[in-house]
Amino acid sequence: MFPPLPASSSSPALDRRVDRLRRIAEAEPLLEGVLLYGSWTLGEADAHSDIEAYLFVRDTAVEGFDGRAFAERLAPLKLAYTNMYGILAVVFDDLMRGEFHVEAAGSGIAAVTGWRGAVHLPDPERAVLLDRSGRLIAAARELSEFEPPEPVATARQLADELANWTLMLAQVLARGEIARGHALLQTAIAPQQLKLCRLLRSSTAHWLTPSRALEADLPARDVRRYVATTSSAREDEVRRAARASWEWSGELVREAGGSWPEGLYGEIAGMLR
Repeated sequence: MFPPLPASSSSPALDRRVDRLRRIAEAEPLLEGVLLYGSWTLGEADAHSDIEAYLFVRDTAVEGFDGRAFAERLAPLKLAYTNMYGILAVVFDDLMRGEFHVEAAGSGIAAVTGWRGAVHLPDPERAVLLDRSGRLIAAARELSEFEPPEPVATARQLADELANWTLMLAQVLARGEIARGHALLQTAIAPQQLKLCRLLRSSTAHWLTPSRALEADLPARDVRRYVATTSSAREDEVRRAARASWEWSGELVREAGGSWPEGLYGEIAGMLR
């Protein structure tokens, strides 16, 4: 499923930045390890990709470690802030984005093995840019095998999520909150549908971001069904998309061999008319 990674990506600028990160990290005594993740480690990086890394800092130094100053040693920054997930997000002067998790090395490296099933590092030696103790590469090797989600329990969970969120969508639309309904379709419902669709098509490599490479990963008929669930924020279009969305959810759940309690599908469908 996953061929050997090339020695370089299709983004020379990103390759150069990764190489500079490696050299700067080796020269920074406060760092015990650096681990890349994301498209570069999967061999999918292109000219639009960002650089994403965990910076594992000596436990006694993590509180005073200046992540922004470290990132600025890679290239001048146009923007740097702590994003909604608590991660240092930066924009370099060439508009390449970066995300840096600054973590205590002791607990941070120990937690890496717990990412199994969520993070895939097909070439751990390439992903690990710095490892002063040997602990990080050992942990990263635990992520070298791709582990797809367990199909039966995952399909059941997704079916329940779709029923719950679509009922909320129907109630929101009944209240006349069209913009909120529009947002629910794309932020809460569509990701669950795409995950279930990927599960059915054995295409779970982009599980965490199920819309990623959608056009390449899924058959055209599935892409068309997804497109039918999207709309502008006009009321008539949102209501049409909501009906199409619930119809597709029903088809996906039935294809997965699942079902909802008797009558629930029809009750929600009736609310969306």
